[in-house]
Amino acid sequence: MNHLIDRRALLGSAALAVAALLTPGLGKAAAPQGRFPVMRSAAQWRQMLGPKRFAVLRQGATERAGSSPLNKEHRRGLFGCAGCARPLFNASTKFESGTGWPSFYRALPGAVVTRTDRTMMMERTEALCSRCGGHLGHVFEDGPKPTGLRYCMNGLALQFRPA
Repeated sequence: MNHLIDRRALLGSAALAVAALLTPGLGKAAAPQGRFPVMRSAAQWRQMLGPKRFAVLRQGATERAGSSPLNKEHRRGLFGCAGCARPLFNASTKFESGTGWPSFYRALPGAVVTRTDRTMMMERTEALCSRCGGHLGHVFEDGPKPTGLRYCMNGLALQFRPA
């Protein structure tokens, strides 16, 4: 089932992606802070995740739109955190947002925590894994029913387990 977001949201997402690509560090949210059940040193995370996943999950970077193979993943199963394997989203809540990033309208209960992100000269809601604090992406209020939410996630922050 295809769900479309409105033109203003699509243009806004495109403008953010272009700005992030043209301005190094502009799209980066703050690194995860606080205590989470899974804690590792930066060196341990870097070794475990590799450079691209480390940049997204631990430094708040944003992957290039349309670059994730998970955009085309439509099987039944669960999308989990690539940092700690915590299940985050049921595949049945995934939808095509037209933004170029895997999008979901509902997280699994207790799987995602949010905080205010004031980077990029605006205020957004950042989504973090509740187990390891990894940066997943952002949550917007322009998604489909029944929640009206769009969890716009970095594919590098996720892993897929088919049912």
